[in-house]
Amino acid sequence: MSVSSRDFLPRRIPLSLITIRPATLFDLNEIMRIERQSFREQYPRGLFLMFLEANRETFLVAEYNGQVIGYVMGYLKPDMEGHIMSIAVDPLYRGNGIGRALMEAVIDRLIKRGARYIGLEVRVSNQGAIKLYERLGFKKMKIIRRYYSDGEDAYYMMLTPESWGGKS
Repeated sequence: MSVSSRDFLPRRIPLSLITIRPATLFDLNEIMRIERQSFREQYPRGLFLMFLEANRETFLVAEYNGQVIGYVMGYLKPDMEGHIMSIAVDPLYRGNGIGRALMEAVIDRLIKRGARYIGLEVRVSNQGAIKLYERLGFKKMKIIRRYYSDGEDAYYMMLTPESWGGKS
């Protein structure tokens, strides 16, 4: 079987064919593949395993035709701060609204569980993600200098339940 360049072009799919559901142990290999394809600095497999155990309601995957094509890891801290640890979509499926759908789903779940606010960190150079987060209602609160191991700064962004226009 030959592989053509067409096999590597982004795929356009209707969002209605995407299922968002809690992640399971069986999803871990696909989650790790997406993590490797998406980030220069990857979280270790053990962290994902820990999240699967501790945050079943807020570690979500996007599935299309039985394949995991995106994930989001969120959690609720004891002080009731919600936090988005990581989000990524398979490069072949970006541009279909899957990242937004994952964010909406995890935000909704965190707020329903009592989050006073939701925070996240994002590279200052990641303009696409920053625009998405701002459209969802997140505000830039501060710059965290040299947050990433390569020395890049991060924005700390925050969303309050009052500014959330989603499903909650």
